[in-house]
Order: sequence, then structure tokens, then C-alpha cells
Amino acid sequence: MLIQDLMTPTAVVDKSIMQHNIDAMQARMNQLGVNFRPHVKTSKCIEVVRAQVAAGAKGITVSTLKEAEEFFSAGFNDILYAVGMVQPKLKQALALIQRGCDLKILTDSVASASAISEFGRENGVTFQVLIEVDTDDHRSGIKPESDQLLDVAHAIKSPGASLAGVMTHAGASYDLDETSALIAMAEQERSRCVVAAMRLRQAGFPCPIVSVGSTPTGMSALSLEGVTEFRAGVYVFFDLVMHNIGVCQMDDIALSVLTTVIGHQEEKGWAIVDAGWMATSRDRGTQKQKVDFGYGQVCDLKGKPIDGYHVTSANQEHGIISRVGQIDRSIAKTFPVGTMLRILPNHACATGAQFSSFHAISPDGNTAKWSRFNGW
Repeated sequence: MLIQDLMTPTAVVDKSIMQHNIDAMQARMNQLGVNFRPHVKTSKCIEVVRAQVAAGAKGITVSTLKEAEEFFSAGFNDILYAVGMVQPKLKQALALIQRGCDLKILTDSVASASAISEFGRENGVTFQVLIEVDTDDHRSGIKPESDQLLDVAHAIKSPGASLAGVMTHAGASYDLDETSALIAMAEQERSRCVVAAMRLRQAGFPCPIVSVGSTPTGMSALSLEGVTEFRAGVYVFFDLVMHNIGVCQMDDIALSVLTTVIGHQEEKGWAIVDAGWMATSRDRGTQKQKVDFGYGQVCDLKGKPIDGYHVTSANQEHGIISRVGQIDRSIAKTFPVGTMLRILPNHACATGAQFSSFHAISPDGNTAKWSRFNGW
């Protein structure tokens, strides 16, 4: 099926751009001397992750246990569940381990670590547990210098649990847009996580894994000394937020939403398309950045950006395209009814989550349908 034969709205992935992104990130990690464990929450798609592993990835990172179940069933065994574990989810994690999954889980509190240890002991398994470290005041985790780090390590007790290492995510890198600041954030992420690992080792605890990562720091790091593995997710598709941060060009964005012009409000300079926020998502991540792309950048059918035109507003199933800063009263001629366009997303993870499949486009214009999944 050719792209122009697809029903709209639908999510499309440019295979050649995606493969370029995969190869480029893998080459960076190889050069920096660390294993690369991609975060598969961006695609939640078997075909995409197979391409990442084929390029050299060692294991995968997931954000839900549903992802872990789906990818393990598809043959991916080495999995890090990178969200803090709580007691009600331990039964689901246990079932995966009992099936043979090499699952690693996360904690950042004594309460969680104790619950994991007790549940593992009661059920005859030893959970591999990483301690989440906060290196940028962005989200969850323990400060590297905190006494709590060692308290949690003591609460990870054999035979129910073993300390596998430390992990951090420099989510604050998403707020940056200058090369020097991104390099500094990558070094902060690296050095502070390494400090946590050193403190644990000095206290007599094993710490074989030192895991760091985000797409912006992955594209900016100059050294990963002391790190054993790196994680990144959105790099596989990139998006407009990453473009504004400065770690990709618009031509590097592999995911877009295919849409069709269904009407106009000419006096307002509007073209109306069949991709509303149910297709593009409500994510307005570029709103606080230097360039606000509304609900997405408008491109032609080949994926080439049409300068000055954004999806400036959206309802559930209707998107409104207009020219930024002026009213295009000839917009019906610019985009006649039936015109097919592609919309580059603000946040690839959020836009991908609106769909149950991707249509992967080859250079010859043919497409293949790739399933993806949602849920927890």
C-alpha cells in the first residue's frame, strides 16, 4: 500500500530516517564505551526494537510491566523496568521472572526496598534491584550524597533481593537549548550517578550497573567514564521538542501523523484537517520553548516542512492549520480539500500513544503496518 492510499489520520514512520537515528545513537555509545539499553516506551513496537537490537543494543528499558510482558513474549529477555516498584506490582513482576525473564526493577525508598525483599523471600525468588538516584532535582530518586542511599541499600536484603546497581535520568535536560548547558548536564548526570555507585562500593555493597541516560544527554555527553550503560528513548523518532533543544534537525524526525484537509474557514485563514488532538495528542511541549509549534509542524506528503504553517489549534477530531503571524485568505488554494499532509509531533512518545499501529514508509513510498500496544 502506498502512503496516499492510507486512511487518515494515521501514524507514519519513515524507515530510513528511523534507521539513521538508531545507527547514529548506537555509534555514539560504542565510541563512548558503554552498553546501550534503549527505552522502548517511545515506540512500543516490536519491529522498531528489533532494529535497535540489531544495531547493537544490549537489553531494553520499559516504563510499564505491560511493555515488559509484550517484549519478553517477543523474545527480548534483558529488561529494566525503570519506574519505582510498589508492592501491588510485585506479583506481575514475579510472574515474568518465573517465566525466565531477566527483569531488573527499581526502588528509591526503604519502604519499597523492604517490600521487594520480603515478597521475594516469601516467593522464593531474588529480585535484581537498582536504586534510583536524583542527579538533577527533576523527578524521583535519592540524592547521591544522602544517608538514605545507604539505608535503602541495607533494606535490599538477600535472599529476596540483591542490589544490582544505580540508575538516573536527567529529565531536566529537556529544559535546555544550548550546547554548553547540555554538555554540562550530561556530565552532571554521569558524575553524580558515579558518586552514588562509589559510595555504595565503599560501604561494601556491590554495584555492577551504573545506568544513566536521556536523549539530550546522549547526544551531548563527552565522557561516560564510570558508567556501564546508557538509556535513551525518543531519539529513535525524535520530535519538535528535541529539535528545539538542539539535538536533532527537522529532517531527523521519523514520526508524523498523516492527515487530510476536510474543509476551510477562509476568512480566518484556516484549513481544517481530520487530525485533532486525539491524533497529535494534547502534548504542547514546545509551548514553553523558543519556538511554539502549536500541535505540530505541517509538512507535505513527502514529509518536507511547509514553512510558517502549524496546527495552531485542535479539537478532538479536528485540527486547524493556519499561517503563523498572518491570515492566509487564500488557504483554500494553498491546501485544497482532499490534500494529504503530514504533521510532525511535539512529543513522539505522546503522539505514538494515540495509535494502535504505525505505517512504516520505505523510500519507494510503500508502507508496512507495524503493531504497537498501550496499557499497563
